Amino acid sequence: MELIASLTSGLIILAAWLSKDFMSESLWVFLHLLAFTIGGYAKAKEGITETFQHKELNVEMLMIFAAIGAAIIGYWTEGAILIFIFSLSGALETYTMNKSKKEISSLLKLQPEKAIRIQQNREEIVPVKQLNIDDMILVRAGERIPADGIILNGTTSIDESTITGESIPVMKRNQDEVLAGTVSLDGTIKVKITKHAHETMFQKIIHLVQSAQDEKSPSQLFIDKFEGVYVKVVLITFVVMMFLPYLLFNWSLESSIYRAIILLVVASPCALVASIMPATLSAISNSARKGVLFKGGIHLENLSHIKAIAFDKTGTLTNGNLVVTDVYFAPDVDAAYTLAVAGAIENQSTHPLGKAITDYSRNQLDSEITIDVSDMKTVSGNGVQAMVDGVVWKIGKPAFVEEENAREFHNGILEQLSHEGKTVVFAEAHGKIAGVFGLKDTIRTEAKHAIENLRRRGIQTIMLTGDNEIIARAIAAEAGIDEYIANCLPEEKVTHIKRLKEAYGNVAMVGDGINDAPALATANLGIAMGQGTDVALETADVVLMKNKLTKITKAISISSRMNRIVKQNVLFSISVIAILLITNYVQALDLPLGVVGHEGSTILVILNGLRLLK
Repeated sequence: MELIASLTSGLIILAAWLSKDFMSESLWVFLHLLAFTIGGYAKAKEGITETFQHKELNVEMLMIFAAIGAAIIGYWTEGAILIFIFSLSGALETYTMNKSKKEISSLLKLQPEKAIRIQQNREEIVPVKQLNIDDMILVRAGERIPADGIILNGTTSIDESTITGESIPVMKRNQDEVLAGTVSLDGTIKVKITKHAHETMFQKIIHLVQSAQDEKSPSQLFIDKFEGVYVKVVLITFVVMMFLPYLLFNWSLESSIYRAIILLVVASPCALVASIMPATLSAISNSARKGVLFKGGIHLENLSHIKAIAFDKTGTLTNGNLVVTDVYFAPDVDAAYTLAVAGAIENQSTHPLGKAITDYSRNQLDSEITIDVSDMKTVSGNGVQAMVDGVVWKIGKPAFVEEENAREFHNGILEQLSHEGKTVVFAEAHGKIAGVFGLKDTIRTEAKHAIENLRRRGIQTIMLTGDNEIIARAIAAEAGIDEYIANCLPEEKVTHIKRLKEAYGNVAMVGDGINDAPALATANLGIAMGQGTDVALETADVVLMKNKLTKITKAISISSRMNRIVKQNVLFSISVIAILLITNYVQALDLPLGVVGHEGSTILVILNGLRLLK
């Protein structure tokens, strides 16, 4: 509507200018008044309302005064053109804000409103808001998943681009997690609901983007405060300059007032005020599309100033799941049988080490070997013991089996694996070591690349972990981390973050767990992994969807671009004001050129900010 009103105003001005010689002066003046009213209504209403609400004059009021002043001294066309271009720049700024907020609207459209719920083998269509935790729903091929849950039956490729920004589909099977707003591409699945509709990752994204768009950056807050003071200075200067040249330089009163009105137009900080917000909103929207959610412009502005980044280890640099990386068997045992026995015994254990060995056994064996496990016992903190085919098997720490045999097994492999930061588990039968497993929490595939990119930017990387020195050293070396701190308790992480802030100034912390929340809050910038705990997500300033560490460097690039464009806009707008003021008082500038130069600069800085949408 603002754009339509602005363009209508422009057409009326054009019609009045073309028909000036064919109409009465009263009709000509009426057309200009009509152009004033249609083009300036929205901005005048905004300016007057904000003036009464905040008891502070603003840019809109300056433009109203300038247009009225131009009309009073007979420059109707120039005043109308001022209103037209000012309303056009305002419409363009509104478009920019709507463009960035359109991301929210497009996301909301991706959230299904209804779901197929299965109860007592019957299918019923219900609103998504009525779904409860543990309800089972049916999602057919090509449909969007209405709520977060776990697949109970079926296999499908999932398009998760709405959540992660990644275009490549991900294969999902039984017990895999699926997220609301994503698409089941080629398979029908049954899903058990794990979160209420308002608690899904999808809704969190919407909430975070909305919050970010409402929060202003430090630069924007400064400009907002500066605007009120600047407007008062301009108005006082305007009043003085209406008479000063007339009294001191023998200018005519009309000429003096004319130059003062041009000053009122060109000195208005329209372009300066529009230098930051469109650029910030565009950058926030761009980042959200790419899977990086900022909780406000302040965090986006600060990111490019970070000098050091501290990383949690488990679930951040690593996948957070132990996997078997090394396996050795005694030369006189059946390797396949030993592996099958270890997998079968550990299948009855709830320990993460046991799950890793079971998964490895299933993946390695071509055909299943039937193993009858009995008398299963868990020896807390040591391992498990069970009977298989009349033989007692022990699986666990070196101290749980024959420790001397464990240390001598396979030319001292225990010492080698331990030195590599791996957890070592032995399998013993008949009182002899049958095999040994080396397990490790593996580095995320993109972690090394992300760390390398940060180092190229001159950013120091530090790992904070509760693991022992050996494991910490091995993970840090593999990931390429500059510095590591081992045996680090949650409260100690806060102490180390404070120390890093003293050493480097601006420090970010990346984490995913409850234990990382205090450090995330202490750092200048807290960055949470998208699949982290709710506490970490709420505490952090930035969220990386789907744990993609490489998105940190992309976000830094966007932050740097935004800060660079803001500086360009501010410098350009101040330069234009200075040039127009000087040319005005050497009498080389008339009102139409002043209007075009000033309002044109406003449109240019808005368009420059819009570049961040790409």
